[in-house]
Amino acid sequence: MQALILFKKNMHPSVLNWLRSFLPTQGYVDRFERMRGSAGALFGLVLTGSVTYLILGDGVGTAWLIAPMGASSVLLFAVPSSPLAQPWSIIGGNLLAAIIGITCAKLLDAPVLAAGVAAGLSIGAMFWFRCIHPPSGAVALTAVLGGPVIHDMGYTFVLAPVLLNSVLMVLSALFYNNATRRPYPHRPQPAADQPRKHETTDAAPTERAGITAQDLDEVLKRYNQVLDISRGDLEAIMLQTEMQAYRRQVGETTCATIMSKDVVTAEFGTPLAEAWQLLQRHDLTALPVIDRGRHVIGIITKADYLAHAEAQTHEGLGQRIAHLIRPSQLSHTEKQEVVGQIMTREVITAQATQSIVDLVPLMSNQELHQVPVVDAKGQLVGILSQSDLIAALYETTMAERHLSN
Repeated sequence: MQALILFKKNMHPSVLNWLRSFLPTQGYVDRFERMRGSAGALFGLVLTGSVTYLILGDGVGTAWLIAPMGASSVLLFAVPSSPLAQPWSIIGGNLLAAIIGITCAKLLDAPVLAAGVAAGLSIGAMFWFRCIHPPSGAVALTAVLGGPVIHDMGYTFVLAPVLLNSVLMVLSALFYNNATRRPYPHRPQPAADQPRKHETTDAAPTERAGITAQDLDEVLKRYNQVLDISRGDLEAIMLQTEMQAYRRQVGETTCATIMSKDVVTAEFGTPLAEAWQLLQRHDLTALPVIDRGRHVIGIITKADYLAHAEAQTHEGLGQRIAHLIRPSQLSHTEKQEVVGQIMTREVITAQATQSIVDLVPLMSNQELHQVPVVDAKGQLVGILSQSDLIAALYETTMAERHLSN
């Protein structure tokens, strides 16, 4: 033991770091995820082998489950979000590798040379057709080194068992992963694909600050290596990490800390004229609409008044708006309208205990000027505006700058 300690002390740091690179990296998945992947491989391989056996039978020289499917099961069930584990990767990669492997076995007499050429050409073909699947390299070697049984099958080996096994494994992964609430095929949603409110070419406000899609593209070009993660997932992880770092920097300032608690509200049956007077008197742009239990059932904004007035085409716009906000303008046959008729029913709310950092992309990208704040029971306890959020973030930044100085 003492000799080992002395050896480590005398070892050059670069050598020690190189040796540490052989150690396994830290895992971040929980016990359920590990069990889900293991059970999925069991399910997929047994199903694939059984169905292939029923289709091909147990005749002499029949190969009903090839070894590379074991490696494919690791990707399909343990890391189904990997670009290497998607349906086209396994089906296209295995199909190309099988064709190339059989061809090399027929054209080259030297098995070792044929194996090397088959693997190399398979990798090139997978790059070209964008279907990189590591187990496909083993499919190419199986086609070359599988022995007389495989060689006698010829190109039939491409269809069965390779293509048949591949399709059955993909079908198994489709069923099992989705049944266990793991979406497959994996469909990342890049930030750049988020809908833009104004239908312009400008990116969302949060995409124009900090790490941008262009920054990521430039770094990936310089990195120039295949990553076992989709670009969309990588971008999402980086943005979430950026938000987590910012949350740590500003501290856990919650909505309850900075929200306005004296909230001006309306009810479903509040006349539109009365609600408009509240908006004008308190210089507001929106009123939360609550029920008798103070649960938020909607929100009414000045934009709702305009949208409702524009929907009525029997008179001029100005006259229609006047009818909404001045009951005296109504005729004896017209009935006064209430808030519940024109309010926005789908309301985005925040929890009182929620960090204000979570509201930055929400209020900036969706341009929400006010967000009602509710407690654990869903009752309205306050409202948070863009001004409140900007002031809190400014104070936090200034406090950090003061401490650093």
